[in-house]
Amino acid sequence: MATTSMKMTSMPKRGKQGFTRRALLPYMYLVPAFAVMAVITFYPLIFQVIISFTDFQTKDLLKQLASPNLHQIGLKNYIDIITGGLPVQNFEFFRVLTYNFWWAITNVAVHVPAGILIAVALNTQGLWFKRIYRAIYVLPVVVPPLVVATVWRNIFNEQYGAMNQFLTWVVHLFGSTQVIHLRWLEEYTPPIPWLLPNGPLPLAYYAMMIANFWLGWPFMTLVATGALQSIPKDLYEAASIDGASSPQQFWNITVPLIRPAMVPAAIYGFTLSFNLFNFVYFMTGGGPARSTEILVTFAYDLVRNLRLYGVAAAFAVIVFFVALVVFLITNRITRATESYAEA
Repeated sequence: MATTSMKMTSMPKRGKQGFTRRALLPYMYLVPAFAVMAVITFYPLIFQVIISFTDFQTKDLLKQLASPNLHQIGLKNYIDIITGGLPVQNFEFFRVLTYNFWWAITNVAVHVPAGILIAVALNTQGLWFKRIYRAIYVLPVVVPPLVVATVWRNIFNEQYGAMNQFLTWVVHLFGSTQVIHLRWLEEYTPPIPWLLPNGPLPLAYYAMMIANFWLGWPFMTLVATGALQSIPKDLYEAASIDGASSPQQFWNITVPLIRPAMVPAAIYGFTLSFNLFNFVYFMTGGGPARSTEILVTFAYDLVRNLRLYGVAAAFAVIVFFVALVVFLITNRITRATESYAEA
């Protein structure tokens, strides 16, 4: 009897140990991933926040936070950024922030409608070489932005660029002998002064819009094409029988049914344009006179050229919170991350 009672009391203990082991097993599998993320993600983020409250510069690189020359300065870096107190010419935080939003919004406002219209045109029944067209428009998606920026920078060259040569050819068709030498990437005077009141939009902005349009519309067309393929043909046939015209079918059938696919694509395009470092940096470098600078290129400039690591860290923290607010607002408006059950 005593042996039996001892077995009965030992069984629940083994059961609890087995349950605990099974409960901890998934976390044990995640330990290697968390260890890697702690080294390459969490530690740099925490270190960045710490040095954002210091005057960290080149003198402190060797000993890092143990440097005797490192001083805690509180919120000075943040205040200098917001109020324009940095030792940097032609920098105003709110002007750069406004331009950054304008740059991202205008790109999405052009890419999405163009992508949808091109996808609808290529989805027309009876169109020849449809697969060839779709293969061609995918090419800009796979080309690195660095290559795109370099090629388009040469296209907009003042002396030998293809754009000025094309414009010269156009004016010659109308009988003019004038040679066009537009300073696309160097001219500071804005063509439309009132378009962005707190900062000029030079010719470089329009050149970048043209180049980024070539880079951005294929992705939107790709998403729209996939959404169009999922729309039942019966809906269009029923609409035609009821006497609906092609524009009516587009606005009442096509647009509502591709919206669930295009809204996340538009948010992705906005985020990508908002932080499009490679393209902006290698095409204009933020010029002329920082008029095409976006937040991420200025943060890079603080590190690479000015060596103001503490200021750059504070700037990166500000960019993070700006991006977080943008995500929360767009997610709230579009409800892109909600399931159909929650909507």
